[in-house]
Amino acid sequence: QVQLVESGGGLVQAVGSLRLSCEGSDTFSSYAMGWFRLAPGQEREFVAARNWSGGIIAYADSVKGRFTISRDIVKNTVYLYLQMNNLKPEDTAVYYCAADPTMTTIRRPRYWGQGTQVTVFS
Repeated sequence: QVQLVESGGGLVQAVGSLRLSCEGSDTFSSYAMGWFRLAPGQEREFVAARNWSGGIIAYADSVKGRFTISRDIVKNTVYLYLQMNNLKPEDTAVYYCAADPTMTTIRRPRYWGQGTQVTVFS
């Protein structure tokens, strides 16, 4: 079964840090992968993505310089990370891991995780 599982969300004070993790099978080793978020009352928003090799990485303007996307492959598992620094209350959202065969279509990904809540308080 192809699935993505996020973890690492939580409650953090503004200017603090969190690292989100997403675990998937090695099926995703050749996929573009990324992070999206959904805040209350808003549409789901692209946050960051990378292609399979890491040679192409994209960030939303709102997170550039604060968030870093990275990936590891250990044995038969792909781990996608989102290191979030200098968090702001407006970063509060449910964060979703996603994957798609190509970077050109990662903003309409085929596979989604279930989401993990990040709450930033001031």
